[in-house]
Amino acid sequence: EREAERLNDLIGELLTLAQLESDARGIERVPVDLLLLVREIVENADFEAMVANRRVRMVQDEQVAVAGVPELLRRAIENVVRNGVRFTSDGSAVEVHLSRSEGISGPVARISVRDHGPGVPDESLGKLFEPFYRVTDSRDRQSGGTGIGLAITQRAVKLHGGTVHASNTPGGGMEVVLELPC
Repeated sequence: EREAERLNDLIGELLTLAQLESDARGIERVPVDLLLLVREIVENADFEAMVANRRVRMVQDEQVAVAGVPELLRRAIENVVRNGVRFTSDGSAVEVHLSRSEGISGPVARISVRDHGPGVPDESLGKLFEPFYRVTDSRDRQSGGTGIGLAITQRAVKLHGGTVHASNTPGGGMEVVLELPC
C-alpha cells in the first residue's frame, strides 16, 4: 500500500512537471495573496514537523500579492518548505521570510526558506533544480524523495516570471530564495 502511494505521488509529480514544461501561456492568472498562502503552508508544515521534533516558523511577513496560478505557487513554496523540514536538524526550526523589495524590473515578492541541516556540497547547488537530481544515495534513503519537487518549484517560479536559487548558509543549513514579480 505504501509503495502504491509512492508511485501515485511520483506519477502526480511527473504530470505536474510535464505540464510546466509544456507551453503554459494559456494558464489563467489571478491575484494571489502570498501572505495568506505562505502562512497557510507554514501552519500546515509546522503541525506535521512537530512529530519529528522540528518546527516551521514565519520570521518575517509582509503583505504581498502577485498575479499567478494559486495551486502552482502553493506547490512551489510547499516543496521548498517540506524539504527544509526533511533536512533541518532535530530540535531546530525552518525559518520562512516573506518580504517585498525592489528588483531590477520593479517590485518583487521574496520568499526565503532557511533550514538548519547539513547543507549540500557547493558543486551540487546548481543541480538541485534538475529533475531527479539528488545529492547522495544516503540522502536519498533518508528523505524518500523523488528528486522532482525542486524541479517543479523552479519551473513554476519561472512560469510566473521569477527566479529561484539555493545557497549554503554560514553556520550550516541551506537557504532557498524564490523571487516573483509583484
